[in-house]
Amino acid sequence: MSEIELSKAETPSLTENALTSAPQVEESTPKINLIGLDRTQLGEELAKIGIAPKQIRMRTGQLWSALYNQGHTTFDDITTLSKDLRAQLAQEFTLERPEIITEQISKDGTRKWLVRLPSTNPRIPAPEVEVVYIPEADRGTLCVSSQVGCTLNCTFCHTGTQKMVRNLTAGEIIAQVLIARDALGEWPTPLEGRQLSNIVLMGMGEPLYNFDEVKQAVNMIADGEGLSISKRRITLSTSGVVPMIERVGTEIGCMLAISLHAPNDKVRDELVPLNKKYDLKQLLTACREFPGLSNSRRITFEYVMLKDVNDSEQDARALVRLLKGIPAKINLIPFNAWPGSPYECSEWEQIEVFGDIVNAAGYASPIRRPRGRDIMAACGQLKSESEKIKASQIAS
Repeated sequence: MSEIELSKAETPSLTENALTSAPQVEESTPKINLIGLDRTQLGEELAKIGIAPKQIRMRTGQLWSALYNQGHTTFDDITTLSKDLRAQLAQEFTLERPEIITEQISKDGTRKWLVRLPSTNPRIPAPEVEVVYIPEADRGTLCVSSQVGCTLNCTFCHTGTQKMVRNLTAGEIIAQVLIARDALGEWPTPLEGRQLSNIVLMGMGEPLYNFDEVKQAVNMIADGEGLSISKRRITLSTSGVVPMIERVGTEIGCMLAISLHAPNDKVRDELVPLNKKYDLKQLLTACREFPGLSNSRRITFEYVMLKDVNDSEQDARALVRLLKGIPAKINLIPFNAWPGSPYECSEWEQIEVFGDIVNAAGYASPIRRPRGRDIMAACGQLKSESEKIKASQIAS
């Protein structure tokens, strides 16, 4: 066969050529979500799409205000930017919120959202978390999750029965605040009279096992040109990851809460298995050395009241001795039942007796009134499995 004939034989027909030379359709790369990027990261992304270096700071500030002060959800709404720039940003980035699967409103006004997050593995269903808003006369508190599931297996906590799936990103933590603000219609960020005034990292997960993302989220939530929620109104609750506690004070600077629940190691080993790794002596030493600790910057100790487990008068006195010398507030939390839970809530009279002993020792010890029990939104009840157990199954 001649060279010319060989060339013809290997040349596909016009139709074949069109098919083989057509660009192969590949899975498109997901757009980068700007929610959760700090100012430096936001500037870096703008530089990548050709924004002039002299404009980076200005454009970053405009976007920051639009996302976190104005609450805009599309680039088209950001009229401080030119139409061409808005189109360019929309082509490269997204401002998408996580999907709200359900919203429940308790008879006491508590609201709970089941939120579906982006899946990081196409073979695994998209993870879900729960977010709870608790309105009160003098404040509105949002309980935010930091992980999907939990590794700690605290025996009194419903969340602890859900296997750990993954950490949340800073953007996914912040998005929970944005979702609540959306629902409350609280944009732009109010200067006073806010419905959402406080944040507690007391939802699903152990925040100190996701330290870097939590740190970034808290710093962004507290930024005065955006969501502007003071770090004095943001509380991080830990079950006692002792090596990380000092870093909360030095690197994050928010308020600290300790999920304590027992006055001695024997009981706490059973309720909070992490205590076997970091016992009460180590935990209380870290609390005494917590940066910035003072009477005006107290540590909150959370204490769930479990009938015949940790609620005796002797337990109350032991708790007072344990915390001696630590500027503290002690939140007494009536146990919130969940189907299959191995504990019962202490009798109300016993909780009051316990509280009187703690109060007499000089500690503020408010009894946290259960909120959102009818929608399983109360403390310790959060769990994000798609097939939810109805609250009507809870023993009254």
